[in-house]
Amino acid sequence: MKRRELTFLIVALLLGAILGGFVGELIGSFLPPGAAKVLFTKSLKVGFETTRVELYSISFTVGLMFKINFMSVLGVLLVIMYFRWWYI
Repeated sequence: MKRRELTFLIVALLLGAILGGFVGELIGSFLPPGAAKVLFTKSLKVGFETTRVELYSISFTVGLMFKINFMSVLGVLLVIMYFRWWYI
């Protein structure tokens, strides 16, 4: 795999996850209460909370959290299918 293709794949996966999550939250906000609303708005947070590290002269904060919902997973799967169809 060429470096350019790898860069495109990583950027596309990130954008697919971000836009999919946004679209899921947007669709879920317009749905009436019920199973469909739960499907689009329910999310799972994976990662670790922010931690502050204070040294003598340096202080920094470290943290990483992924918020995964149905549409973000669907967006990533669509990007993978597109990549396989177009590049492989």
